[in-house]
Amino acid sequence: MRLRIKIVCNKVVLLGLLILLGIFVGCLQKSVTSENFEVKRGTNIAHWLSQSDRRGIEREQFFTKSDVKKIASMGFDHIRLPIDEEQMWDEKGNRYDAAFKLMENAVEWCAESNLRIIIDLHILRSHHFNATEKPLWTDPEEQEKFFDLWRDLSKSLKKFPNSLVAYELMNEAVADNHESWNSLLTRAFNAIRELEKERTIVIGSNMWQSVETFDALKVPENDKNILLSFHFYKPFLLTHYAAKWTSLKAYNGPVHYPGIILTQQEFEILPENIKTEVDEWVGKEFNKDILFEMWQKPIQKAKNLGLPLYCGEFGIISNAPDKETDVWYQDMIQLFEQTGIGYANWNYKSDNFGLLYYDGKENKDLIKIISGSN
Repeated sequence: MRLRIKIVCNKVVLLGLLILLGIFVGCLQKSVTSENFEVKRGTNIAHWLSQSDRRGIEREQFFTKSDVKKIASMGFDHIRLPIDEEQMWDEKGNRYDAAFKLMENAVEWCAESNLRIIIDLHILRSHHFNATEKPLWTDPEEQEKFFDLWRDLSKSLKKFPNSLVAYELMNEAVADNHESWNSLLTRAFNAIRELEKERTIVIGSNMWQSVETFDALKVPENDKNILLSFHFYKPFLLTHYAAKWTSLKAYNGPVHYPGIILTQQEFEILPENIKTEVDEWVGKEFNKDILFEMWQKPIQKAKNLGLPLYCGEFGIISNAPDKETDVWYQDMIQLFEQTGIGYANWNYKSDNFGLLYYDGKENKDLIKIISGSN
């Protein structure tokens, strides 16, 4: 009799535990799937599945689950993950399974650390934002291939909750005219919508997602699952100070922020060959209020459409003057917080712009500012 009572009691306890477990799992699923895709503070994971020659074990070890945990511990709520066509697919459009596995790993790591993730189709074989020739704008086959890449990405990613993953159509479109981009983005948007009705899609303006061109951006109508995105690297003389891949590579003169970034007196004593590269900056003033004024086109576009706004890239190269760098970053973060605009700095790990250097050393001062803990 005692044995029977004990068995019955154990069954009741087990049933109770199963019910509690079911309630817990149901609540967890509800919290993951019913939320909107919202982002506030994040960082870009560059030079992993984009703009990198790393492959094999070197690529696997460059960005790992421990990095995602570190990002979460810093106080961020999402990552923006750039991916390149040449890393993800061969020239015939066949997947590189190893790269797709890494991408899906990143999504799963984010889920485990309660982070969201934006998958950003960064560079196409037919379109690089700094290339002279961009066949994407003139070749219908390349345009259809672009749509097919998103169809294939959807096959891999649609299993993940809408609250976890968002799709960024393309990084920094650079078309000769705004209508070319408006037309292409609408077709790409529709290709995704045929497969996923409620996935958040990130859209930016023509000409490097710049604030100046945001009023020319045509956004698909009657769709609230859109995140508008701009990039901001102003003033370029500061953010890309002596950057080796730019026309400023030979400039190591003065640069000021806030205030007049380069005075006439400072300009006059520069070598003649340098003057031609920096003359546009002479006498130009930049400060927090001026930066905010420069953001007005995207702010107004988002307000008029009732859509959230996001700055997917911003940053200053690491060899820029420290004092000016810190003030600019502080001003940027304060503006993001005051306006409610989400952001992701460029980027997480890099000797040029990173929160971490390639050797793993942390840029602690920058982390404090970007994470909002400063």
